[in-house]
Parts: sequence; structure tokens; C-alpha cells
Amino acid sequence: MDRMYATQRHIYDATRKYYLLGRDQLIAGLDPPAGGTVLEVGCGTARNLIAAARRWPDARFYGLDISEAMLATARAHVAGTGLSDRITLARADATAVEPRAAFGLEGFDRVFLSYTLSMIPDWEGAIRQGVALLSPDGRLSIVDFGQQERLPRWWRATILGWLSRWHVTPRARLHAAVTAAAQGSPSEFAALYRGYAWRATIVRPAE
Repeated sequence: MDRMYATQRHIYDATRKYYLLGRDQLIAGLDPPAGGTVLEVGCGTARNLIAAARRWPDARFYGLDISEAMLATARAHVAGTGLSDRITLARADATAVEPRAAFGLEGFDRVFLSYTLSMIPDWEGAIRQGVALLSPDGRLSIVDFGQQERLPRWWRATILGWLSRWHVTPRARLHAAVTAAAQGSPSEFAALYRGYAWRATIVRPAE
């Protein structure tokens, strides 16, 4: 990941804004409680965390990423926005993060994954870990590439072929994996933009 993003991180946000659809809708729907905690798994350049911190000024934000190169850019971006007191970053594996070791917390009110599952080898493990990181009454939110199921065949072939060149694999089993990870807890799944993107949520019931 560090090799991939060593140079790409410098133009990441400028290029991704045109096709990572649904990110801002996810951020607008986070609605953390006052004084709540929000974790982004696979925070990249911290673009989403900065937007979320501005949108929800009463919450505290945390981000993890496996790429130290991306985190270097993220730290610079956070410092440049003056949000270092509200955004904390750490290097960690999405499937095995220990929240107390990484952030000094037991869990989070909101956890979200934005266009990261399609790049994580053990993506189902990342979903299960995301649920495990939730505090009671917490919510996991996901947005990622769908299967382009309601778009023209030529578009589907083109976009999936192009994504594969960048080691991005839209997860065809995402709905089933979300249902399995929920283990009976409330969950939702929806297709966006005719299947260009998929959105999912899992709620951990209050104890």
C-alpha cells in the first residue's frame, strides 16, 4: 500500500472526487451524539474526516489506515485545517485494530468505511471488526462500489475493468456479508445511482 500511494497520495483527492459517489451523503447521515466518537476505517488522506469534523463540530474523530504514506498526507491535511485537537490518526489493520491501544478507547458511536472494502483483502473481516468496534447503540456505515447492475453493459465492463487495474474489486457479496455480520441486529442495504455504489448500515443495539 505504501508503494501504491507513495506518489498517488498527492493527487488522490483531486481525482477521486469525480467517482467516489455517496461519500458526502454518508457523512451527512452520521449524526453522532453530542460528545460522541467517530472512527473512519481506511481514512486515506483524511478528506472524509475533515469534512465530517466540520459537519459535526460536537464530536471527536479518529482515523486508521494501513498505509504510513497516506497517514503522512493525512496528518499534514489535518494540521493545515486546525483540527488536530479533534482528529486523531493511527496506523492499524482494519481487520485487527485494538481500539484501546490505537486510540485509548473501548469503542465508537459511529464507524464508517468509505470505498475501502473494495481494496481490503479480508473485507468481510473488516466488516466484522467494524461491528465489534461499535459502542452500544452505535452504527456502522458503509459506502463502496456496487456491481453497476442497472447501468449499461458496456459501462459495467469498462468501469470494472478500469478498477481492476488499480487493485479495486467491488464486492458482489456485500449485502450477504453485511447481513451475516449483523447477526440479527438491525441493518439496511441500498443501491445508489443505479447500482454504481452500494450503501449499508448495521446498528449495534443498546445493552
